[in-house]
Amino acid sequence: MRTWRSARPEFTPHLAFPSAIRTVAYSTNMVESINSRLRKATRNRGHFPSEQAALKVLYLAVREQINPKARDTNHVAAHWKEALNQFSLFFEDRLSIQ
Repeated sequence: MRTWRSARPEFTPHLAFPSAIRTVAYSTNMVESINSRLRKATRNRGHFPSEQAALKVLYLAVREQINPKARDTNHVAAHWKEALNQFSLFFEDRLSIQ
């Protein structure tokens, strides 16, 4: 209880956001999944002839991870569209959607 009471002032403002934003904020599984995919992509290829080659491999790994057509299972960005809409309402001065 002591931990909850000490963290409550920091946690309570989090509840003011819509559920779409809260879902994305507390879910680290998406970030961990992308990091795992990037580590796997670089480890499987060993060394790269240039920085550009490494960036291309990382780009393709991220693209494959978030592309819903690339995988039949639930994709990583399942809730990002709704959350992005909510972020644009709350932080319109910081976020530009094009």
